[in-house]
Amino acid sequence: MRFSTGARGDTAWRRVFPFRRSWPAIIGLLVFDVIFLIPAITTFREMGSFGAIDSLFDLVGVVFLGAWLLGWSMAPLLLTALVLLLAFGREELWVRPGKAELFIGLPFAGFAADYDVARMRNLRLVQPPAKSGTSWRGQHLSFDYGAQTIGFGSNIGPLEQGEVESGIEMSSGAKIRKGEVAEEELEPEWETVPEAAAMAVDSSQLVANEPKSWFTPSVLMLIVANLVPVAGTVFFGWRLSDVMVLYWAESAIIGFFNLFKIIAIGRWGGVFAGLFFLGHFGGFMAVHFLFVYTLFVEGLDGAGPSGDLGAVWALFAGLWPALLALAVSHAYSFFVNFLGREEHRQLSVRDQMSDPYGRIIFMHMVLIFGGGLAMVLGEPTFVLLGVIALKVVFDIRAHLKQHRRANPASARR
Repeated sequence: MRFSTGARGDTAWRRVFPFRRSWPAIIGLLVFDVIFLIPAITTFREMGSFGAIDSLFDLVGVVFLGAWLLGWSMAPLLLTALVLLLAFGREELWVRPGKAELFIGLPFAGFAADYDVARMRNLRLVQPPAKSGTSWRGQHLSFDYGAQTIGFGSNIGPLEQGEVESGIEMSSGAKIRKGEVAEEELEPEWETVPEAAAMAVDSSQLVANEPKSWFTPSVLMLIVANLVPVAGTVFFGWRLSDVMVLYWAESAIIGFFNLFKIIAIGRWGGVFAGLFFLGHFGGFMAVHFLFVYTLFVEGLDGAGPSGDLGAVWALFAGLWPALLALAVSHAYSFFVNFLGREEHRQLSVRDQMSDPYGRIIFMHMVLIFGGGLAMVLGEPTFVLLGVIALKVVFDIRAHLKQHRRANPASARR
């Protein structure tokens, strides 16, 4: 599936299939669209009421509202797109030598999928059940492709079926087969991810050669990245507040790469899911930072730095070596494991959207417990090192568990 603005220049045959218009459904969706727009407009106006953002509380408020608005806006955005599609949308079939493309969208833009005509099977008319998901089409055309069944058109009759079939076969130079699927056609087709292709390594060989211990390159990089806070604590006097803010920032790094994981798994559908993830994860992280800053930086007695933005930026600036190390570690895992080993083929968008939360919440439960102990004991160095050690062990276990989930064959060895 790819974004398209029209037929290719080498298209030899083209057929347009207008959608069936259901004006009651269009009006009903339009009403829901307006209802969903009201909170979005109200929140946008509330964001505009903020004056100069000169405190952490103001910044968190703006980020939280912005994240909420982004997540909520997905509903009216999709409803608006659906209304436009039902009112003005259509499908088109474009045929060129050897290939057929199905386009769905508005006359000027939409999405198209390519099909090898030699692999298309059993083109036929289908009358869907009255209350099925395809009932809006009425009698339509359908064909088998690999393990999938692809439907297109609305209110199609036998005469039009014959015209479409002959148009495809004559313009493509290939015959639409009849019968069962060949075994090799059941293999899923994935487009090459550029970052993965750049690795130039056979993913199955990578998994087969991976050691069963903790001493894989990605785990070693994770350990090295987590040793930077140890150096900061022992040699540069980092306090509990520095460590807690650093690990909050690591959660943000995890969320950043998770956004691209969602897009890699879902492609165009992953873009919308990714924006929704960015909304609810951004709101979660904003409130989470306010909690970390109030409890561990400012302190319950208010003795620490205030919520002045200058003090907040200075805190992050002092942590840049550790932030860089953690970012490099997670980037390496993303490009080598997730893309290079093609782990994204085994995962779903829904699972990936929730993946960071379990890791982050459990990690911070450990940190808050250790941090509370450090506060009670007066932040001795050995307690801070113990907190870091607990976090490293949890990180490695979570990393290996995530890798085995994406590579079931590796987990069974």
